[in-house]
Amino acid sequence: MLPREEYIEQSHLFRSLSERLAENVPMQELLAHVKQEILSTTRLPMAIDFLLTELKHTGMMSTAMERLTHYFTPFQTYVMHEAEAERGRFDLRIAVHILRHEAEYRSKSPVPQAMFMFQFECLCRNRLKYDPGLAAVAADPIYDEHWREWISDLRLRIGMVDFADMIYVRSQFNIVHRTRPGEPPPEAEKPLLFSEKEGKIAWANRRKDPLYLFAALQRHLGYPAVPRPKRPDESLNLLPILNLQVQRLEARIKLLEDESRGGIDITKFYGKSGASLPSVPPPDDLLGR
Repeated sequence: MLPREEYIEQSHLFRSLSERLAENVPMQELLAHVKQEILSTTRLPMAIDFLLTELKHTGMMSTAMERLTHYFTPFQTYVMHEAEAERGRFDLRIAVHILRHEAEYRSKSPVPQAMFMFQFECLCRNRLKYDPGLAAVAADPIYDEHWREWISDLRLRIGMVDFADMIYVRSQFNIVHRTRPGEPPPEAEKPLLFSEKEGKIAWANRRKDPLYLFAALQRHLGYPAVPRPKRPDESLNLLPILNLQVQRLEARIKLLEDESRGGIDITKFYGKSGASLPSVPPPDDLLGR
C-alpha cells in the first residue's frame, strides 16, 4: 500500500481526466497539463512521465501501468486495459471514473471487505471478464493470504454457487446463526472474512441479484458506490432537429400558397438561368440518308 498522499494525488489526477475528457482534449495534453498540478513530493509525476512516453510510442497507458506494478495496482491496470481494448465496449470515461473513486476510497482508511465489494461490483455492472478481473483483484496488496485464497475459490465457483452464500459462510453471522441457545458457538472451519452485519445482509439477499446485495451494503455500512454511465443529454440535439422541422414546414406552406394562387412555378426548380440543352444532331433516317 502506498502512502495516503499518493492516493490523494491519484484521485486528483483521475478526477481531472474525467472532467476534461468530455471536452475531447487529447490524453497526452491532459496528462502534461495535470502533471503541473501534482505535488512534486510524490512519485506520481514520475509515473505520469512514464505514462506519457508509453502513450506516445504505443498509444496506450495500460502497458505502462502494467510495468509500474509497484505504484499501480493490478486492478487499476486491468480496468485501463479493458477500456483501451479495440473490441471492447467499456468506455474510457467510465474507467477513469472508477479509478478516481477507488483512489478516493484508498485515501480514507480502506477495509478489505468494502474494497472487494467495490471491485467486484465494477466487474458485474460493466460486464467485464470475471476470470482475469478476479485474478487482478486477488493480486491487490490490500488483501492477505486468506483473502487471496477466498477470491481464488470465488473465481473457480462463480456462476455455480450463489455469491451471497459464499459471503454468509465466511461471516460471523454464520457462527451466530448456528449457535443453539445455551451452547458455546462452534468453531469456524476457515478464517472469517466478514462481520456479523455483512453476513446478515448477505443472508437476506440469497437467491437474488447481486446488485441488490451491493446496494444494501452501501446503504447500511457506507460502502463506496460504483459510478454508473450517464445517459446522453438529448436536449442538446433537440434545437437543431426543431429548426430542421420548422424549415420543412415553411417550405410546405409556401408550396400550398403558390398552388392556391394559380399553380406552382416549377421553373425555379430548374438549373441556372440561361443554361441551354446540348445540341444533338438528328438521326440519319430523318435527313433522308
